[in-house]
Amino acid sequence: MTRKERWQTLLDLLVERGELEVEPAAEALGVSAATVRRDLDQLAEQQLLVRTRGGAVPHGVSYELPLRYRTSRRAAEKRRISEAVAALIVPGEVIGLTGGTTTTEVARTLAGRADLAAPAGPAGPAAGSPALTVVTNALNIAGELVIRPQFKIVLTGGVARPQSYELTGPLAQGVLGQLTVDTAVVGVDAFDPADGAATRHEDEAAMNRLLCERARRVIIAADSSKLGVRAFARICATSAVDVLVTDTGLSDAGAEPFESAGVEVVRV
Repeated sequence: MTRKERWQTLLDLLVERGELEVEPAAEALGVSAATVRRDLDQLAEQQLLVRTRGGAVPHGVSYELPLRYRTSRRAAEKRRISEAVAALIVPGEVIGLTGGTTTTEVARTLAGRADLAAPAGPAGPAAGSPALTVVTNALNIAGELVIRPQFKIVLTGGVARPQSYELTGPLAQGVLGQLTVDTAVVGVDAFDPADGAATRHEDEAAMNRLLCERARRVIIAADSSKLGVRAFARICATSAVDVLVTDTGLSDAGAEPFESAGVEVVRV
């Protein structure tokens, strides 16, 4: 197991258990206690956790792994979801992308679509028009797509959150409130049929909510581990969502409440 893999596993265990002790963590990873102590010290230096006498606890009250440490979770499912979401996007559309690991995969998949890379013509947008206009508050997504000359990238202003690379606050909301989009692709931390879509951070929820309000169609891209659960800050009601794209980990019984609320469920 590489150091990066150990760190990812330690952070996952910390999120799952709420705290870590050195000896149980060493046993779970199959390494020495000295290795775990060294790893925890290095993670603490990056402010990813707080060291205690016998282990570690989350950093701060509302613990959230930075985006770079969440990209490897359920990677295969996210790739399939991103391909299915990208297939729903029509050339010439104005799309909104929130931040997150799944929406980042959607952006990468769109960048690789052959029909979006081709010159404009009768089958696509009018000559001189962008293949897609992408509105986002995610710095990493804008950075990946801005080098694609066929895409027009609109990045909101705002204050950057280092955990998610998302711009939030009044500046970001002011820009987004002046725009309209055809399709909003929204990443979430939770989506429950009764409680709706939600995320852990209230500022991100406010941006995602506004994007949904400015869109004609709302697509939620979320793996099945995020379904049927709740999170702190609500984004929108289930009735505001048009399509849920998830993986086959969602059962027929789990999909039924979403479908009864008027959501088209796509499982890949």
